[in-house]
Amino acid sequence: MADHRSAHSVIVARGLCHAYGRGSTRRQVLQSIEFTVASGEIVLLTGPSGCGKTTLLTLIGALRSVQQGELEVLGVPLQSADRERRRRVRRRIGMIFQGHNLLRCLTAEQNVQMGADLLPGLAYRQRRAIARQWLQAVGLGEHLRQFPHDLSGGQKQRVAIARALAARPRLLLADEPTAALDGRTGREVVELLRQLAREQGCGVLMVTHDPRILDVADRLVTMEDGRLLAGTLRQSER
Repeated sequence: MADHRSAHSVIVARGLCHAYGRGSTRRQVLQSIEFTVASGEIVLLTGPSGCGKTTLLTLIGALRSVQQGELEVLGVPLQSADRERRRRVRRRIGMIFQGHNLLRCLTAEQNVQMGADLLPGLAYRQRRAIARQWLQAVGLGEHLRQFPHDLSGGQKQRVAIARALAARPRLLLADEPTAALDGRTGREVVELLRQLAREQGCGVLMVTHDPRILDVADRLVTMEDGRLLAGTLRQSER
């Protein structure tokens, strides 16, 4: 596929492979992935279920160890990286997954503030203000003190999105972030992601099947059977 490398790439993968199982049960999930995402670029990753998209996302998010090939995220090589190096990288990445992963014992505001807590040098009131700002931005300004069990699935997803954005990440990874959202809310959320990319130079890699948001991408990448397909173009080149 075309090389979109940049001197300011937040993701660089070369010959990246990954498999599950051993022996007769071994299944190759990723095959020779060559892939980059530049700072400030929004890349949408599409493809059928089971083709390896989420595995790629978790490798980039330093949630799995690299088995074969090279992977550099935010300037840090992840091949042969120990747990501590992967943890340090994860602190600089915003992640939005379908499971929400909210803490049930915390309010919406407190969950989002967990993202702001990663920012150095801020007082408690400043971190709380950031949490409220992002909850307002995703349309939940009136739900600050509600717990996850009081929220709908779509509202939980918006809290998870606000938490990721509150950390001011340099890289945002999102797995179907609009799946539980109605058309209007989904559109508002991806516009927030676009704003983050443009204003803060944050690279965005988003797995999606949502045709409503394809136009926000700088680039569309399709995966099939563990491989990235050639022929994906930047929107400006279409």
